[in-house]
Amino acid sequence: MADDPLTSFVRTVLGSGVPMIVLSPHLDDAVLSCGALLGWAGRRAPVTVATLFTEAAPPPYTLSARQYLRQTRARDAEELFADRREEDRRVLELLDVDCRHVGLVDGLFRRLPRARRGGGRLSRVLPELDHVYPTYRMHLSRGRVSAYDAETLRAVGETVDALLPGRSGGLVLAPLGVGGHADHVLVRTAAERSGRRIVYYSDFPYNQTADDDGFTDSHRLVARAWERGLDRKAELIRGYRTQTDALFPGGRIPRVPEVYLLPGAGAASVPPAAGPGRRAGARVRTAEGVS
Repeated sequence: MADDPLTSFVRTVLGSGVPMIVLSPHLDDAVLSCGALLGWAGRRAPVTVATLFTEAAPPPYTLSARQYLRQTRARDAEELFADRREEDRRVLELLDVDCRHVGLVDGLFRRLPRARRGGGRLSRVLPELDHVYPTYRMHLSRGRVSAYDAETLRAVGETVDALLPGRSGGLVLAPLGVGGHADHVLVRTAAERSGRRIVYYSDFPYNQTADDDGFTDSHRLVARAWERGLDRKAELIRGYRTQTDALFPGGRIPRVPEVYLLPGAGAASVPPAAGPGRRAGARVRTAEGVS
């Protein structure tokens, strides 16, 4: 049986012996959105999942950060992120892919590069004054990268350069940014500016309830569905035990195709049930700070 166009594309790229780099904003995003593809690709080519935002920060925490810790039943953010890094290592080892934790601070805990003038003692009472994204809903999940994140954007770009030296070889998978989390948009922006060959993945589970910000149309991307290996994916996702209860209340993880967006025209669209913004009947939510 002939390959579908997406399988044919990935098989051709990986068959040429080039590495594949998956840029994961957080410690679960790659498997949430690309777990089935990773299981197939990891047996055929060198694949590295590079997770960018893998660290928290010490208190005081913002209200949004405290809500996130309550959702994950954690008291200390740095201990939680140590657990999350270990979860990620275990799951990616099952997929036969390499794992790299870059060590940038998660947007929910990221502080301003320089304290606000006159903040001082007041910021200890109101930590929001010292954070790049003071709240989750009004700042971190609005689909915009803060001007205070210029250095973070540079660091992500340098990571891509270090993982794929030169401009010719390799394939980069980057988040589409569905759901509007600034960390996802930031990684997408750095990937776009890198000059590498980029395939974007639609951010699951946020693509079940939200659309992208017009990036697909403005870049003339073509959506393709990946359905190989989906039977195993829910088990892999449950390996991120600190996150699954908040992301999937009730414990049901919907079985839906992964969605990838490639440059080009003339390709068939993704089946409606799988496309960004389509509801699959499952109860999923963008939890406060969970990514």
